[in-house]
This record gives sequence, C-alpha cells and structure tokens, in this order.
Amino acid sequence: MNKYEAFKSECNQEIELMGKDESLHQVSMDWLQKANAMKYSYHFEWLGRPIIQYPQDMVMMQELIWEIKPDLIIETGIAHGGSIILSASMIALLDISEAIQKGETINPSLSTRKVLGIDIDIREHNLKAINSHPMSTRIQMIQGSSTSDDVIRQVQAVADDYERVMVILDSNHTHGHVLKELELYAPLTSTGSYCVVFDTVIEDLPDEMFNDRPWSKGNNAKTAVWEYLKSHTEFIIDKTIQNKLQVTVAPDGFLKRVK
Repeated sequence: MNKYEAFKSECNQEIELMGKDESLHQVSMDWLQKANAMKYSYHFEWLGRPIIQYPQDMVMMQELIWEIKPDLIIETGIAHGGSIILSASMIALLDISEAIQKGETINPSLSTRKVLGIDIDIREHNLKAINSHPMSTRIQMIQGSSTSDDVIRQVQAVADDYERVMVILDSNHTHGHVLKELELYAPLTSTGSYCVVFDTVIEDLPDEMFNDRPWSKGNNAKTAVWEYLKSHTEFIIDKTIQNKLQVTVAPDGFLKRVK
C-alpha cells in the first residue's frame, strides 16, 4: 500500500465512523435547516453563473466526474446554468488531462464529450448567458418537459452515441415527476457510473419550508428514490458519499449503478 492508498484507507475509516455518529448528523441537519431557511444554496456561482447548490455537493460532483470520466452528462433542470457549466468545465479538464497524458495538442473542437441539459423553461436571459459562456461549446440544451415523449426521443438519440454516461436529476421535485424521470433516465446511466438525484433532503426538513411548492414530506425526490429502488436492484444508494459530506441536499440521492 503506497502513501496515497494508506491515506485513503484512513479517510474511509473516518467516514464510516462519521456515518455512525448520530450527534454529528443531527448537528449537520440543524445547520442545514437554518441555512436553507436563508436560501444558502442561492449564494454561490460556478465560473460566473449561479449554481443553486451547496458547496459540499459541488465538490462531490467534481470528484465523481473526475473518477468516472463520463463521455456524456445528462442533467434535468438548468435554471441559471451553473450546474451544467460545472459539468462542462469538468469534462474540459478531462480532455486536457488526457491530451497531456498522450502528449497531444489540446484541441477542444475535437472533443466528443458533452453535457446535455433539459429544462421545461429555459429563460431568455439564462439562455443568452449560457450560450455566450466559454464552456458553451460543450453544452447542448433541450427545452421541454423532461418526461415528454419528444424530449426523451431527443435525449435517447444523443445518449446512443456515448458509452460512459452520468445522469443528474434536479428539476421538479415531486414524487411522481422524479419517479418518472428515474424510470426514463436512470437506465441511461452506465454501469459503474451514478444517477444523482438532488433535493432528496426535502423529506428530512419541516413541511412548512415548502408551503409555496408542490412537493412536501412524503411527496418528494427521496420517496421517489425509495420507490424506484424497490424494483431496480441494478442501483444502490452510495451511503459513503452522504456520510462524508454530512451537509448535502442529496441524502440517499447518490445512486450507483452496479450491474
């Protein structure tokens, strides 16, 4: 075991202990609830675009993308574009890394890696900002309901050309919508890759925090994940991720495809 492997082994032991520490979990949830009431996740950007994510989850996504090295990242929910730009910047780094390792000249125009973003309403000012961003050449967007037949046909046509696919679900957070997204998009996930379902934390927060939204306790992304996994043993919840993060909007939402 080299020094890095020894370090990782020690970290894994510590993460396992963190996952068993109920008092740490409670402190983390108390903090998350207080911060969420102040719209904490709205206060961050990635390469100049609002991302509406917690920094912990942003760091985790770069870890997963670097580890998996996907050729295609499919994301439902675009908003201001920060998340698809994060994904695009990471696949750009993958291309740069591979070019350096091969001793080749870096030529972004030759890259086939792509981020595919879907949103029911891509607002004009966000569309303009995303299209003018330096990462835009790695991004393709589809406007429409993520669960509509037409959109699914377009997504499937793109996904057919790729082998290593990661999926990120972050649009409408109701049980029915997320369950439908899981049925349609999770199968596109490559074995060994992840389907990440955001905002599963809704199930763990007070119901009054969502009075103006269609989702609630018992009707949210986490309940959809639980329902989906009852009949899809090809996925498991990677608990090590939430144990490591402690503060995350996606508890039980990091689904790893194992077969």
